[in-house]
Amino acid sequence: MYNKVMFKKLIALTILISIIFNFNPSIVLSETATEIKNQISDINEQIEELDKEIAEYKNKIAKTSEEANSLSKIIQELTLTKSKLLKERTQIEKKISVTGLFINELSGEIETKEDVIKNSKESISRTIYDLYQNDEKKFIEILLSQNNVNDVSREYNNKIALSDKLKEQIYELTGQKEELTKTKAEKLDEQDKLTSLKQALLEKEKAVSVTQSEKNKILTETKNKESEYQKILTENQKRRDEFEKALSDYESKLQFILNPSLLPEEGSAVLSWPLDYVYITQLFGVTSSSKRLYKSGSHSGVDFRASIGTEVKAMASGVVVGTGDTDVYCKGASFGKWVLIKYDNGLSSTYGHLSYIYAKKGDKVKAGTVVALSGNTGHTTGPHLHVTVYASDGVKIDNVPSISCSGKVFVMPIAASTSYLDPMLYLPAISKDKIKQ
Repeated sequence: MYNKVMFKKLIALTILISIIFNFNPSIVLSETATEIKNQISDINEQIEELDKEIAEYKNKIAKTSEEANSLSKIIQELTLTKSKLLKERTQIEKKISVTGLFINELSGEIETKEDVIKNSKESISRTIYDLYQNDEKKFIEILLSQNNVNDVSREYNNKIALSDKLKEQIYELTGQKEELTKTKAEKLDEQDKLTSLKQALLEKEKAVSVTQSEKNKILTETKNKESEYQKILTENQKRRDEFEKALSDYESKLQFILNPSLLPEEGSAVLSWPLDYVYITQLFGVTSSSKRLYKSGSHSGVDFRASIGTEVKAMASGVVVGTGDTDVYCKGASFGKWVLIKYDNGLSSTYGHLSYIYAKKGDKVKAGTVVALSGNTGHTTGPHLHVTVYASDGVKIDNVPSISCSGKVFVMPIAASTSYLDPMLYLPAISKDKIKQ
């Protein structure tokens, strides 16, 4: 009698193990999973197509920026930039959709595994309880009543082995669940980042729209005549020259003795690039372009090619000292929208000609933190990012009376002439093909 009962119990337990070992959540969810994978594949194809279209817009913008400064060039560049940003926004929305589909698929697998684990534990509990509740009490009886003691020992050993296998399977399922949960958390983080990026793209569109509105205003003022536009450029250049001379005279009187021991070692690359894509259109100091473009004949920073709405990033860990807009005081004379950051390494930097500013005074940043979007504000010959680097002890935000716009007072970064540094001494090494000759 005992052998028959034990045999039935072992058969039931073996069937249970077989069900658990052979259970595959993907079979239950196969139809849904296939649908999701097809959706993901379709969206990824659309993303790849958008990649090509965005690359084409970038090439067109780069070619346009090389053309002579004219009214038609500026309007064309703005139109291309806005189209590019719209494509980028659509691309991010599709990436968010793909991530959402991944998360839903993972969630379904996690729930299925949780159910399997729960049911497995309950089954083990019931089976083990049934196997042992009476057997332990009657073990001596059963042992004495059996003709073969080895049979009893074998049966009990089989029970123990089967229980161990069930436990191993539960551990395995639990490990799979934990791995899926981790993956889901990573996907949720990715979705948050993509959502933030989508918001940034919306701000880019806003920056383009604002700038395009300004250019449309110029079109109205000039009655769409190139000659009138060139007159405006000439007037802006005159204001710029007057402002630059006044600023140079003011800064040359500031007393600051540069202490090299407080600065990072030259060539140490303590600063990272402020843009994802780097192409330098003008270097620091006296260059062929600086002699032509600046009254002083010297360029105070480094200029990077950057279409309107390009993300501008902090170059190291530090604190935002302040932000502002010189166009409020005298349009077209200086930085336009600017951000000043004091880094922890003894250096500070100003970003100029921005279209939109995210950072606020007092914000703590690290290398790669997006602080603004590039633009075409202030005095420029086209959209780009201007970066000035100083010895931190020699720069501050101050008030400067304006000669170019009588009665106005600029609020902007002011530095002693001895505190200006060549940014290239502290940025990573770069190949010559990334610098405009």
